[in-house]
Amino acid sequence: MNKFNTDMLHVNFGMGTGETKPIIPRKYTLTHSDVTGELFLTIAAKYDYDKITDMRDEVLAEWIIVNSEYALMVNVMVDKEKNPIMSAVRNSIFTKELPLALSAIRYGDREFFRENSSLDKAPIYVKFNSVYPMFNRLELWGTPSDYK
Repeated sequence: MNKFNTDMLHVNFGMGTGETKPIIPRKYTLTHSDVTGELFLTIAAKYDYDKITDMRDEVLAEWIIVNSEYALMVNVMVDKEKNPIMSAVRNSIFTKELPLALSAIRYGDREFFRENSSLDKAPIYVKFNSVYPMFNRLELWGTPSDYK
């Protein structure tokens, strides 16, 4: 995993979303440049679909309520095409790079977490979306405070 470099993160807040509120709806669209290594985080009420490319290597996350408590639900698209070998490769890449992505979200929205400190202990669920049962799964990935 590459070390998270705060200088390589560019954050944009969408209309209706500020640095500290709202909690819901609050969605994160994290993309990157393979050429420069820069990360681009949009925080908004809706996902920034304009930033999503055919590569489908973005990380999408949003605050939801599970059992009357807040949780961060993260989604990644393991399958770009119906090819189990490529899905295995993409699964491996997502698993390896997800800590960096979660660190970028935590850092990029640090004022939100400062203002809503209890959310630092909210569970993070990651949904790996795949047509292949071995890659299609939901995992618990700790809490935002694990990615400070």
